[in-house]
Amino acid sequence: MSSTAASAVKPRFQGIIPPMVTPLSGPDSIDLDGTDRLVERLIDGGVAGLFILGTTGEAPSLSYRLRGEFIRHVCRVVDKRIPVLVGITDTSIVESISVARTAAGAGADAVVLSMPYYFPAGQTELVRYIRQIVPQLPLPVMLYNMPSLTKVQFDIDSLAQLCDLPAIVGVKDSGGDLAYFERLTGLKQQRPDWSVLIGPEHLMSASLGLGGDGGVNGGANIYPKLFVRCYQVTRQGDQDAEMALQRQIEKLQEIYLVGKYASRHIKGTKSALSILGVCDDKLAEPFNHFAAPERERVAQVLEQLNTDLVL
Repeated sequence: MSSTAASAVKPRFQGIIPPMVTPLSGPDSIDLDGTDRLVERLIDGGVAGLFILGTTGEAPSLSYRLRGEFIRHVCRVVDKRIPVLVGITDTSIVESISVARTAAGAGADAVVLSMPYYFPAGQTELVRYIRQIVPQLPLPVMLYNMPSLTKVQFDIDSLAQLCDLPAIVGVKDSGGDLAYFERLTGLKQQRPDWSVLIGPEHLMSASLGLGGDGGVNGGANIYPKLFVRCYQVTRQGDQDAEMALQRQIEKLQEIYLVGKYASRHIKGTKSALSILGVCDDKLAEPFNHFAAPERERVAQVLEQLNTDLVL
């Protein structure tokens, strides 16, 4: 592809695509009303898509029956107003393919795939796995780099080997390493159609300056307009507005410091949504929602943000 033709190619996914929480009402049941309110809140907030059944969506802790129900319900509520991306990462390739077929049947727009997360794989095995599974998937594929949970990183050289698979449409990177992210965006020279999105929300605006296309940011569940506006002003080059919004995003990070377990990120997000009256704060077993003292600390952060929020 010539440089002129490459520059005319636009990535399929750009902007803020929240990794949506999965509102639960019981051990194996969805908070349907809360899901509806959350979907509408996100769409009204101007997000560019929804990523369901990812890390923030607690996918590995949910039954396959519930995942299927959630996929169908979200796709029905969204009704093609924005793209829906569905996480299909699993320890079993057969189950990943099965969830992908459910997503396609429900009208989803893409699937998101990382490596199986129990036995650590080598890079040769990673490349072979992706080459084996991608042709069997009925939807476009976003690869998901989440080394802290999958125990293996998508090395840049491995991703370069996978650039010849047309069904792969980009990468979501949650590694938190901006040097790696910059090398990742360099793959656009081979695949200018790839969407390269960042997970850690405090790095979202910085990632855009490195060639990124947007963010898959958990905090956007809570304040979608904050993240959408930060994305917009950063793209526009309004540095003063970007800095003001970045400070608010960094303030929101304080809810992730509440509690002492790794699950505090999801607990903080669901607690905030519950405080705002969006959905229930139940988590999938074995995790508990925040108790009253932690919930109060989250409420204090939200109160300060609601006073200072500038959009």
